Amino acid sequence: MTQPPANDPYAALRYPEFRFFIANSFLFTVGFLMQEVVVGYELYKLTHDPLSLGLIGLAEVVPFVMVSLFGGYVADRFDKRNVLRISLSVIIVASFILYLIFQPGFFDHYTLRGRLALVYSVFFLIGAAKGFYSPSSSSLKPFLVPRAIYHNSSTWSSSFWQAGSVTGPGAAGFLYAFVGLTNTLLVAIGCFVVCLFLISMIGKKPIPASTNAGTLWQKLREGLSFVFKTRIVLYAISLDLFSVLFGGVVAILPVFAEDILHVGPEGLGVLRAAPAVGALLTMFFMAYYPPTHTAWRNMLLAVAGFGLFTIIFALSESFLISCLALFMTGSCDSVSVIIRQTILQIYPPDEMRGRVAAVNGIFVSSSNELGAFESGVGAKLMGTVPSVLLGGVVTIGVVSWIYVKSRDLFGVRLS
Repeated sequence: MTQPPANDPYAALRYPEFRFFIANSFLFTVGFLMQEVVVGYELYKLTHDPLSLGLIGLAEVVPFVMVSLFGGYVADRFDKRNVLRISLSVIIVASFILYLIFQPGFFDHYTLRGRLALVYSVFFLIGAAKGFYSPSSSSLKPFLVPRAIYHNSSTWSSSFWQAGSVTGPGAAGFLYAFVGLTNTLLVAIGCFVVCLFLISMIGKKPIPASTNAGTLWQKLREGLSFVFKTRIVLYAISLDLFSVLFGGVVAILPVFAEDILHVGPEGLGVLRAAPAVGALLTMFFMAYYPPTHTAWRNMLLAVAGFGLFTIIFALSESFLISCLALFMTGSCDSVSVIIRQTILQIYPPDEMRGRVAAVNGIFVSSSNELGAFESGVGAKLMGTVPSVLLGGVVTIGVVSWIYVKSRDLFGVRLS
């Protein structure tokens, strides 16, 4: 097809395979978050312990970090579609086991500790599968559109991911309330099955030849070395890592919904969706006015805003103000996501995209799960509100430090 102009706000959407890719991203996010929300809420009802929520994140992040670099190597050496299909198949099997675990009567044979161990074991398996899925998915995207519209594809892929982040938690809260836990888990499994079909609609892409020989460990080190030597990549990943690790509140939202704001599962769905609604609306705006011209300034301002609105959320006792604060954290986060994804498409060479994506996953994707664990531990040790408040303050502190270290990057133009 004729290449659309780079300033076309819908440029990336004119490529069919890219549409299949972002539809997969949407449904995968819906299914995964739907599953995470309802299981997290059920565990909190069973234990009334915020640490039980944080342990879900820990159970996912440990295997993810263990296998992610190798998953990036696999993404660089083999057909990315096949890696995605195998990973999705494992996630479907694990999700079905989760469905069986929560069948009425199944838990009767186990102590509470045994029930929790079963659930965390399933999330461990899902985390391992994501360690292969994530780098293959991230490194496949640049092969679906021309280089001239990478910034546009980053906006739309982030928008559909955020749309899934809106739909998943919102639907989870209402489905849990009206059709129950196990039926909601079945809907999540259905989303993953459709994802398998969508990935199969993408044609096989060439596997870039490696520039030099070396052992497996040397190949893994290449990805790490590239990230640490390319300052704009390292700082972009670090900003997201620390903001999510310390400023994220998603994992302990059941505590706010149940004990602080007293809004129940329906309110939890709204709280979980609020950041993604803010991000989604901002990303649609960014399709017309991309933030990549003065990229580094915009990224620092966005992450600082994320920390500020996290502090406002921590201090709020109003459901409306809490939702607005979460809305703004999502809006700020969307700007940094678009800039970071564009950086990660422009700078890595083709033969190293999987490994660089894996390093990004370890820094960023795992920070969501580590952040969930940190939130649970912090809430248990110092209380829910002080934990979130401290996280917002730390985020602003990290932005200030990176600002001092990266002033020379203010002249970078990504579009």
